[in-house]
Amino acid sequence: MSNNAQTTQAVIVIGGIDAHADTHHVVALDTTGKILGDHPFPASSRGYRDALDWLAKFGLIDKIGVESTGSYAAGITRFLLESGVDVVEVNQPHPHLRARRGKDDSIDAEAAARKALSGQATAIPKVTTGVVESIRVLRLARESAVRSRTRTIVQLRSLLVTAPAQQWSPA
Repeated sequence: MSNNAQTTQAVIVIGGIDAHADTHHVVALDTTGKILGDHPFPASSRGYRDALDWLAKFGLIDKIGVESTGSYAAGITRFLLESGVDVVEVNQPHPHLRARRGKDDSIDAEAAARKALSGQATAIPKVTTGVVESIRVLRLARESAVRSRTRTIVQLRSLLVTAPAQQWSPA
């Protein structure tokens, strides 16, 4: 081996995701906390794949901190877990941080990545597949049907009370 030979070390990447209904904002950090990049991706299967590929271009993905894994981020969380990525659930940023730095998707994604990097976020996201998820969906559908039925009954009763009296005339 010559003296000029260089040893290269792979960059370890920590990701952060701020999820919304239509887009997910992703930030990549290295292990020193340096921002490698940030980018928004569509909240779709293709967007999830693109986000993972984008993070991987910076180096080896160690883990990804995802904000609100049970709601808007459920889809990308499932995708990442199925892809073998270590995902940690991150709570929304503290109101004091938002007051100082403002509300911005890249700031929230960066905060998620920093919490994952520091070890502050260690919660394993809920698995939203299997029997438990099926039961949740069925309960949601039932509750929606019951609310709709109740609304309909209230409307019919209201119509009966406020409807004009029928004019009766002998035949």
